[in-house]
Amino acid sequence: MLHDSVIPTPPPKPKPQKPALHRGSIVLILDDVGFEHQPIDDAMRIDPNVNFSILPNGAEARTFAEKLHARGFELLCHLPMEPLDYPKQQPGANAIFTSMSDDEIAATTRRNIESVPNARGVNNHMGSRATLDSRVMRDVLTALPKDLYFIDSKTSGGSIAGRMAKQMNIPTASRNVFLDDVQSERAVRKQVEVLSELAQERGVAVAIGHPYPVTIRVLNELAPELRARGLRFVRASDAVH
Repeated sequence: MLHDSVIPTPPPKPKPQKPALHRGSIVLILDDVGFEHQPIDDAMRIDPNVNFSILPNGAEARTFAEKLHARGFELLCHLPMEPLDYPKQQPGANAIFTSMSDDEIAATTRRNIESVPNARGVNNHMGSRATLDSRVMRDVLTALPKDLYFIDSKTSGGSIAGRMAKQMNIPTASRNVFLDDVQSERAVRKQVEVLSELAQERGVAVAIGHPYPVTIRVLNELAPELRARGLRFVRASDAVH
């Protein structure tokens, strides 16, 4: 007589899914970090390779820098620089101005970088005037500590910052897309799509956004879809050359 204690056949193991083919890399930099009420915890959920650019004059700059570094994120110093429409537009305390002497520019650059512990690189905050000035940019780039990179935020189409960094053998890259000049869900989604297309066309694309709630919400929603398409978020230090 047969017993019911027959050992059941184990179910077949699921076949491992192939990872999505790598179709391009995205450098995502979130600027202007360092102020109360920014959704930093939500921003950290987008991807482990998001880069945070911290404004040295932000009230919470050092606190956020320490927190983000402890969680393993890459940091940049968001160097405040003179815009074309200054004084109507204010870059904040300790900014680089074209009226400064060479020594003042160098000292101010170093002081800002020291205010962001563990920064791996620098990108300009505003700076549409300063990044057009070869003397100013030479002073800034010469003052960078060894092994720091410089990302040209391209706040002016005529910026010479990235080109000059390359000439001085400083690892560099330039911004391709601003994600949230218009702070609406529709606009941010559109810019993320532009970013996706550029990354696939060029192999790598650099995007700059801000810790606005709408930006962080859209990026958290779309990041899994981007990864499924074969796009990878990468650290800025892995994309500069």
